[in-house]
Amino acid sequence: MLTESSSIKDVEQRIVGIKNEIASLGEMRTGSLTEQYNVCGNANCKCKDPEKPQKHGPYYQLSYTRYRKSTSQFVRSEDVEVVRQQLADYKIFMQLKDEWIDCSIQLSKLRKALH
Repeated sequence: MLTESSSIKDVEQRIVGIKNEIASLGEMRTGSLTEQYNVCGNANCKCKDPEKPQKHGPYYQLSYTRYRKSTSQFVRSEDVEVVRQQLADYKIFMQLKDEWIDCSIQLSKLRKALH
């Protein structure tokens, strides 16, 4: 992490590092993944057992908002790990993007101080 006493060279090097980290990221998705369990309509089903109900599931649902439109979709069990990685890569991307902007502001201030 850069400090107030970082040099122009330090900040420029960090920006290059951020760009490289962003370039190494995989596919990205925004949103949240939830695990859900359901109860069916069959009165004789194990999910309706009065003593030990066993709900159906887990089912995985991805919910997100994009372009002011909320969307949710079910995710197959075999795709859950891929979706989790996409969500993690998006989170890392957002952190790196913010750090890049902060570095750019710091770089601008350092250059201004030289003139």
